[in-house]
Amino acid sequence: MPIYEYECTECGEVEEAVQKMTDPPLTRCKKCSGPLRKLISHSSFHLKGGGWYSDAYSSPGSGSKTSGGS
Repeated sequence: MPIYEYECTECGEVEEAVQKMTDPPLTRCKKCSGPLRKLISHSSFHLKGGGWYSDAYSSPGSGSKTSGGS
């Protein structure tokens, strides 16, 4: 399940919540009961191993070459 971050618009407290994507968002701060807004964070996404992203884009001269004609 993803970890969502929320920031209180009144006190600035940041909360993390492990939620399903279908769960409703948190709305109130645990510290002051102020309204929360969802923060946009970077993901921990990392591609490993071989594949098109490393084979075709690793260097300018790598990959298969195609002709421009039909």
